[in-house]
Amino acid sequence: MGMTQATPAENQQVLVPLTTPEEVEQFLTEYPLAAVFKAGTCHKTMQGFGVLETFLQRHELPVGFIRVVDWRPASNHVAQRTGIVHHSPQFILFRDGEVQFEVNNWDITPEALRPIFDTQVPQRTGSAAIATDDNVEPYRRLMRDFVDGRLNEWAFQDQYVTMFRDDASLRSQREFELLSRLFGDPDAYHGGLHQLGAPQDRGDLRARVQALLQELG
Repeated sequence: MGMTQATPAENQQVLVPLTTPEEVEQFLTEYPLAAVFKAGTCHKTMQGFGVLETFLQRHELPVGFIRVVDWRPASNHVAQRTGIVHHSPQFILFRDGEVQFEVNNWDITPEALRPIFDTQVPQRTGSAAIATDDNVEPYRRLMRDFVDGRLNEWAFQDQYVTMFRDDASLRSQREFELLSRLFGDPDAYHGGLHQLGAPQDRGDLRARVQALLQELG
């Protein structure tokens, strides 16, 4: 999506990469009310961040994110500092460096976050755009290959579902919902293509791919 949309200073979302224990401490010292989001290696992270992003649009909460595989010392430091068993994705809310709330994996839902944000996190005066640095170009490329006849339906489905299952990008809820529209939740297939069903099961695949390409822009 890129950082293309400028927002007023008071509505800019603070999204900080935390790569070392020192950066974790600096972040929690600088922001008395803040959250840490641990990003994993599959689409659970994308889905969890998408849910969080909808709340960040309306609430003012600095978020430090840790890509667990790449920045393991920072992740381990959070676990040691808090005594909270590591999960990914994982959302931990801090006030003055003390844990107020944590939620993990598929439990990062609107129902879980809403009461916490309503009671503990101040609302914004307007709505913020959450600028993430992940793009959808790999999906576009795959879809164009299918539409142009370079991939058959089964090969396209296999490659798309694999890419989606392994996608741990920090994406908006809108992007997550658009990308999951073609074949649904990849966890339902347990990696077995034979369990996916025919690519056409949800209606004319080519038409749906063309419509999705258009919506992704």
